[in-house]
Amino acid sequence: MAKLEQIQRLLYIAEQLKSKPNGITYEETKKFLEKKFEEKGFELKFSEKTFNRDRNLIAEILGLESKYQKTLGTFALNKEELNPESTSTLDDILVIEAYRKSKKNSKIVLFEKREPKGLHHFHDCIDAIKSHRVVSFTYQKYIENQPEKRVVVPYALKKSQNRWYLLATDFSPENKKPLRIFLSSDEKPDFEKPKIKSFGLDRISDAEVHHTRQLRFEKVLEDSFKHSFGVSSTLNETPQEIILSFTPRQGKYVKSLPLHHSQEILKEDERELRIKLKLFPTFDFTQEILSHGANVTVISPESFRDEIAKAISEIYKKYN
Repeated sequence: MAKLEQIQRLLYIAEQLKSKPNGITYEETKKFLEKKFEEKGFELKFSEKTFNRDRNLIAEILGLESKYQKTLGTFALNKEELNPESTSTLDDILVIEAYRKSKKNSKIVLFEKREPKGLHHFHDCIDAIKSHRVVSFTYQKYIENQPEKRVVVPYALKKSQNRWYLLATDFSPENKKPLRIFLSSDEKPDFEKPKIKSFGLDRISDAEVHHTRQLRFEKVLEDSFKHSFGVSSTLNETPQEIILSFTPRQGKYVKSLPLHHSQEILKEDERELRIKLKLFPTFDFTQEILSHGANVTVISPESFRDEIAKAISEIYKKYN
């Protein structure tokens, strides 16, 4: 029970740190925990020493480091140094905790019934990434009839549109040797910095993790997705400044959940929310814009505006 109480305590403190920009104090935190623990029927053992130890654990486990602010007398997260992955990890844990609380009553928290396929590959992919191993599998593209054998260097897993993707460098085309011989050798393919490709886990079969050491390129993930949207790599593509105008109502959603990390608000009044993004317009981004329907207008660039207009025209023809 002690471990459960500690985990619960850490989650509560982390949640408080994230929700209070001005920070938290030991006294406030103790009162908050006393109330929460009383509701659960737990006994709270919490001193100032425990408070500091918990903050250190939260920084170590979740990456949420809090520092003392002399002017306010509180401990707060440094927003400038805050890693997006850290807050995302906490959010995921809080969702899991909410699900655990409500699993006896399915009407409390409703999750999507559309479950992504291919999740049985998850652990193998993670193990291959962590242990620097090459992975081979059979891949069936939805736009092609015949599956292909792939040999990849896995870098990460990414979720997009309720599907999971393996992000990897694919050197199958450069491999002229039979797969059996290549995987048993230490020879590295000779090619430029590779482009990250995305492989839907739902289209993978016969996956196998090999002992061949992985060929990794530093910063390839960062460079591939810095100006991207979705799961398409935009390495070597020139990003564009895209200006969008949303209706005031839709603009509130776009403000609370930005479309892209580069999002800047240019104008906000009773007529519109106008934003600027810096990215290369991928297929996923085009689909995102179309999903907003008449609530968004592409202002610039003209090329992307024309692309959206063409798609809308084709949709219109289907209904007339």
